[in-house]
Amino acid sequence: QVRLVESGGGLVQPGGSLRLSCAASGSIFSINTMGWYRQTPGKQRELVAVISSGGNTNYADSVKGRFTISRDNAKNTVYLQMNSLEPEDTAVYYCNANLRRGQWFSTMDYWGQGTQVTVSS
Repeated sequence: QVRLVESGGGLVQPGGSLRLSCAASGSIFSINTMGWYRQTPGKQRELVAVISSGGNTNYADSVKGRFTISRDNAKNTVYLQMNSLEPEDTAVYYCNANLRRGQWFSTMDYWGQGTQVTVSS
């Protein structure tokens, strides 16, 4: 059993900041990439940022220069620091982890339950 638990969402004014956290727990052998995705009603879930186990990062063009993804491998936790937030960033943010539950297991994607981020004055 693997569980991803997100925290840190909420309501913030335009130009403000929020920090999301996501901790993975359970039967985990190794984690490859961890990342954040977001979804608004009627739209497909889209990539926000992803980070490899070695620290390589990739961002959506819309958040480059404003968002920073990081991870603590010892804690199986990924963070998303969001600065200069805009109303267009309003969405449900989902944590993702691509991981292996055992040495002989295939890698699989796991998802958190989602956390709401609302940017509004």
